[in-house]
Amino acid sequence: MLDTDRLILRQPVADDFEPLAAMFNEPSVTEHIGGVLSRADAWARLLRDVGHWSLEGFGQFIIIDKATRSFVGKVGFAKYKRDLGSNVETDVECSWTLRSACHGKGYATEAAMRSHQWYSAQRAGPTACMIDEANTASLRLAASLGYSEVDRLVLPTGASIVLQRDGSRR
Repeated sequence: MLDTDRLILRQPVADDFEPLAAMFNEPSVTEHIGGVLSRADAWARLLRDVGHWSLEGFGQFIIIDKATRSFVGKVGFAKYKRDLGSNVETDVECSWTLRSACHGKGYATEAAMRSHQWYSAQRAGPTACMIDEANTASLRLAASLGYSEVDRLVLPTGASIVLQRDGSRR
C-alpha cells in the first residue's frame, strides 16, 4: 500500500468491482479509451489487474480518497501486450483512469507521481503510455511525469500518441 497527502494506493480486490464498473460506465471517463464497458468487460479488467500483480509483481493500484474512503479510480503499470509502435523501448505501460467526479482535482497527478516513485524504486527501465490525441488532460499529465512523444499510431478507436519516459531510478 502507498499513500500521498490525500490518497491511498493499494492493489485491487474483488470488492472494487462495483465502483470500477460504475466508472467504466461513465461516457466522460471512457470517451478517450474506447467507450463505455459492459459489466462483463469491467469484470475482465479487474481480473486482469488482479492477475497482473501475481504474474509481474506490479500492476494497477486502486486509488482511494483518504478523507472520505471513497473510490477515486486506478493508476499504475501493466504489460498490455499491444503494439506501441517501433520507436518504443519497453512493453511496460502506465495508465490512469479516474471517476468523472474526481477529474480536475489533481488526484491523477498525485497518484501517478507516487506510483512512478514506487515503480522506479522497484525496477529500472523505461515506461510508455498511449494516449488518444484528443485527450489533452492526459497528455499534459504525461508530460509532467517526464513522458515525451516517440510515435503516433492510428487505431480503430482513433489516433493515439505513444510516449516514453526514462526509466532510471530516481
